[in-house]
Amino acid sequence: MKREFGKQQPFIPLGPFQLRLPFIHYRFEPPDFIQGLLMCAVCLGVIPLLQEYLGMPFEIAITIVILNGFFYLWHAHLGDPVVPGWITPAIPLLLLWLKTFPEGVPRIHALIAFEFELGLFSFLLGATGMAKRFVDLVPDALKSGILLGAGIAAVRLVFQSGGRFDSYPWTITISIGFAFYILFSNHFKTLRSKSTLLKHISDLGLMPALVLAIIVAPLVKELPLPDIKWGFTVPQFTELFTQWTPFAERIGWPPISMYLDAAPLVFAVYIVLFGELIQAEALIDEAREHRHGDEDIHFNANRNNQIVGLRNMGMSMLGPDISMCGPMWAAMQVVECERYKHGPEAMDSLYGGVGSFRWGTFAGYFFSPIVTLVKPILPIALSLTMLVQGYVAVRVGILKAKTFNDLGVAGIIAAVLITREAAAAFGVGIVLCLLIYGKDFFRKWERYDKHKDPVFNKKIGQE
Repeated sequence: MKREFGKQQPFIPLGPFQLRLPFIHYRFEPPDFIQGLLMCAVCLGVIPLLQEYLGMPFEIAITIVILNGFFYLWHAHLGDPVVPGWITPAIPLLLLWLKTFPEGVPRIHALIAFEFELGLFSFLLGATGMAKRFVDLVPDALKSGILLGAGIAAVRLVFQSGGRFDSYPWTITISIGFAFYILFSNHFKTLRSKSTLLKHISDLGLMPALVLAIIVAPLVKELPLPDIKWGFTVPQFTELFTQWTPFAERIGWPPISMYLDAAPLVFAVYIVLFGELIQAEALIDEAREHRHGDEDIHFNANRNNQIVGLRNMGMSMLGPDISMCGPMWAAMQVVECERYKHGPEAMDSLYGGVGSFRWGTFAGYFFSPIVTLVKPILPIALSLTMLVQGYVAVRVGILKAKTFNDLGVAGIIAAVLITREAAAAFGVGIVLCLLIYGKDFFRKWERYDKHKDPVFNKKIGQE
């Protein structure tokens, strides 16, 4: 089904959702599907955490990844043009909290209670329309600070002392340099326009960098050669449901006190999730402008929150997951938006791009050769994701600031976010915005005119 110029991609109305089916309501995009087959490496990276913190065997852990992969498909097919992923910056917060509970059933109860409560909170914000209002009411200075802080924190995760860069310096340096070149370099964009081969390489996003990592890591002796095995992954849904969920006799449902204990962490994690909502809106708005209005596509925070809520509640009951169900995989959303900017020939609709990519990752979980091929480079894949996410978060964060005051406030918020915690950064940002903007704190920030800002029009504005 073809859309008219400037209209929405065809869909079937489904309450608050827009149902789109592959090959019917959107064009299937082979480059994104192929990239997804290999990028499932990042999704598999949560398996060691499930084994370490919950004591799950590998077969159960990969079954949870597969179940989560099924829920990933919901976004593009229910009207949300994003590549969903983990709530990556909040994973350390969750791990620290889980460590306060004994291993075994109490720790699993804690995870079930937290994930269900986070899902319910997100769903209610989306269903009542508060999610979108929340995003609209937040000043650009606060949005900018959250994005800046998230970006710097992502880079810090790779380069901090004892981090992944110290373990794999040559592989990360070569791979991320290549990834940045083909994704963001003006020189490569010029070459791309003259070469069909380079165009296809560019369309594959992060995948060429991962292939390079598979080759480089053994050469520099930082990782072993992959031990490729043939066959298919057989998910263990019956064992997962009867041994590791609240429906299992040995697990059961968490007590009410566990939900109360989880409440502060739920609010803190939602602040991180909120930052991803801001980033998703900014990336999609930027991509739409590059297409000169040929597709009417917008990010709806309420719809996104409802889907995120359903995913988290579903996973809490069917397969508790430490990675959590987040609104966006920032690095891959960047790759999809960059491809989308190249026009309808490269990607007809953003729904087709993100949907095809997630079909690729879902298929990749089932192919043992793919799983075993990428298994050694899981730390590299996660590092590349963090660095690309950091690059874009900083870029978009700076562009979100409309005035010099915005940039100043954003810098303070970012510093507090990195050195303290998300809740503290959010509180500091609100206080600073009230002190600096006063009654303007409640204005419609998307229509704020920076030329009416007193600070902007003084000498600092001229400089």
